[in-house]
Amino acid sequence: MSGKLFVIGFGPGSFEHITKRAREALQESDVIIGYSTYVDLIRGLLTNQQIVSTGMTEEVTRAREAVRQAEEEGKKVAVISSGDSGVYGMAGLVYEVLVEKGWTEATGVPIEIVPGISAINSCGAILGAPIMHDACTISLSDHLTPWELIAKRIDAAGMADFVIALYNPRSGRRTRQIVEAQRILLQYRSPDTPVGIVKSAYRERETVVVTTLAQMLEHDIGMLTTVIIGNTSTFVYDGKMITPRGYQRKYTLSADEQPLKPHQRLRVENEPWSLEASEESSLASAPAAPAAATSTAVLEAPPVTEVEAPKAPFAWAMEALTAINAAKGIETKPVAGQVHRPVSTFTPEMIFECAISPGVANKKITPLQMMAIAEVAGEKGEIEYTPHHQMILRVPTANPESITSRLRELGLILSPIGDVLQVKACDFCDGEKKDSIPYADELHQKLGGKEMPKELKIGFNGCGMACYGAVQEDIGIVFRKGKFDLFLGAKTVGRNAHSGIPVAEGIEKEEIVPLVERIVNRFKKDAFPNERFHKFFQRVGELEGYAWYEPAKAEIENAACGD
Repeated sequence: MSGKLFVIGFGPGSFEHITKRAREALQESDVIIGYSTYVDLIRGLLTNQQIVSTGMTEEVTRAREAVRQAEEEGKKVAVISSGDSGVYGMAGLVYEVLVEKGWTEATGVPIEIVPGISAINSCGAILGAPIMHDACTISLSDHLTPWELIAKRIDAAGMADFVIALYNPRSGRRTRQIVEAQRILLQYRSPDTPVGIVKSAYRERETVVVTTLAQMLEHDIGMLTTVIIGNTSTFVYDGKMITPRGYQRKYTLSADEQPLKPHQRLRVENEPWSLEASEESSLASAPAAPAAATSTAVLEAPPVTEVEAPKAPFAWAMEALTAINAAKGIETKPVAGQVHRPVSTFTPEMIFECAISPGVANKKITPLQMMAIAEVAGEKGEIEYTPHHQMILRVPTANPESITSRLRELGLILSPIGDVLQVKACDFCDGEKKDSIPYADELHQKLGGKEMPKELKIGFNGCGMACYGAVQEDIGIVFRKGKFDLFLGAKTVGRNAHSGIPVAEGIEKEEIVPLVERIVNRFKKDAFPNERFHKFFQRVGELEGYAWYEPAKAEIENAACGD
């Protein structure tokens, strides 16, 4: 009979949140070993397995017994942990026992670690979305870890602005640790920082409290509780804790907040806290170093018998770096002029962004307008040229009104950017062919800047030459012989790009704006998120009586360069 060890994390305790593999491993096992409370939670999944249950502080005994039965008796033994067995669970202890016995994976008893849902994840799901940014778990139990070390970790996590999940926050005998943790964190975070307290997550006696860092101790906290403390950007909405993905907020004209797209997040100017950004923003990333320094110190630092004045996290980081460099024979130069500040003083940078153009038909920006744009951009702003008859302005400011009012006074048109509608008109031969300009203006006034499932562009040309490429936009409108021609579903990018399908000719002037409005409203209502207009047209097959058909495909030869 061949023995095997399973170390199983069964999640928060409800059957619905136990993984399929965990259930299978329990059924495959001959023996179940675990803390008595945990055994009771999964008893309904067991059949005729032998059960070995012990008290809370007998983890080492359970690990040794599991290894003994698997190695000496050839049994399949399951050691169970709530949450994930590799997060304050039994996985590490079982491996330690095996290492003591000279176990190797090639020759020793097989072992399988079955992952489960840890408390930081299960409680985070109940609370909303508090773990959306960098987070850490800290156990407040000082049975196996000196309190001085735990306190240093809380201090480092507080300064580094981690979302923090506190495990084992308080027991009948350990009551001061949670009080000390609160005291340390209040040095770096506002008393109003959101805190979630979850007891017995997904079990019959589940309780959930959303409170603040200042008031957290007023609530019931025990060994079955997980405490999740937000960072400086965490907020509460409708009883849910929410931590934004990033610190920077972008304001545009259509909404208070515009999320960065993936390709925008990677730009240095959109990450002022990154290593590649300016020296000022690099200060914000400095606190991240202490975590590595602290974890290195764990192996070598003896228990502290005399409490010393606490060191700043930067000092710990420099001490660790000096030790590492010394081992390599490298001299560590001191950092001059280093400035430290608590995380609570960090204010998210507000970036206002909008599109600027001199008009729907007008393509000329005056020197006065250009100077004003440059002045409001300043040294830290950004002006981006685009091929869409617009410039994009991005300015760090918490007061967008001061910018928009000045630019509008100079006659500039400001529009939101992103997944919105834009009317791209020609210059109507510098205004000489002006008969259709009122219709382009009306489309802009009624539809310009309107939020869409995906960016949507209406091309508008004032004569049959269509020299500004209206037929190559999502919706193309060409004024010809006193009436309008309509093109739908151009594929605007790619080597197989093509013009729109010519769906109608000779549309009366008074009909064109209402017709386009109906088409746009249908797209807004029925399109999938991020679905381009040409794909939408193909999928629905018909818009306002105009049928989609496959445009002629050009034969595309492979490029000589191999691309």
